[in-house]
Amino acid sequence: MRDVIQKMLEAEAQAKRLVAEAEAEADRIRADARRQAQQRAEAIRADARAESDRLVREAADAADRDRADALRRAAEAIDREVHLDDQARARAVERVVRAVTGQTA
Repeated sequence: MRDVIQKMLEAEAQAKRLVAEAEAEADRIRADARRQAQQRAEAIRADARAESDRLVREAADAADRDRADALRRAAEAIDREVHLDDQARARAVERVVRAVTGQTA
């Protein structure tokens, strides 16, 4: 009878150890999953920031090109349509440039 009780106690102790080991392993797996999820989220955020920066740069470059084209077209129109002396032409071009770029005198 004592042998049976002793074996039951040993089996119970072993079961407790197995449960504790399984719980510890589950905790490690959960912690690893959280860490991996956090790393993935950080990578996604970094990619989104990089893409956003790229789009902003492209938009700024396009705006600069559009502004330069508008200035060139305005200067060409002034040259074609208005016959002014050099000083008057320079003032007119300067005013157009200020108007297009939003600068004030």
